Amino acid sequence: MNGYNCLFLDRDGVINKHRPDDYVKTWNEFEFISGSLEALARCSNIFRYILIVTNQRGVSKGLMSEEMLKSIHEQMVGEINQNGGRIDKIYYCTASSKDDINRKPNPGMALQALRDFPAIEFTRSIMIGDSDSDIEFGRRLGMKTIRVGINGLMEAMDLVNSND
Repeated sequence: MNGYNCLFLDRDGVINKHRPDDYVKTWNEFEFISGSLEALARCSNIFRYILIVTNQRGVSKGLMSEEMLKSIHEQMVGEINQNGGRIDKIYYCTASSKDDINRKPNPGMALQALRDFPAIEFTRSIMIGDSDSDIEFGRRLGMKTIRVGINGLMEAMDLVNSND
């Protein structure tokens, strides 16, 4: 991962387990993928910035409030911090329309991140996700992309380490 300064991460399927045909609506439904906390601690020593970019249309569907989403994120970041990791900022899109500039694979969340952290260089960034839209998001911006399966972020770290 030498030469990369920013790590963009999807949330569901990378850090926490997906809920098939459902959304994580409460902290009790949030479950870290095994190894993701350890992987985030390792990443915290490597990257200047670690950012989450996540589509969360459960809010626009009325399944949860934006306040509930923020609460889940606060508790998630607290757990990550307690385990030696960090998240510099979370960007989320609650829109259900694929035309929304902030909904991945559109670049809106990355452009917000660039405004907040002007030192980000997309060509020196990595996007880790588990869906086509995550990978397309990264590719559109010139990032290195890593698609993961059920083992999430730990799987990505294993892939990177095997290529070093």
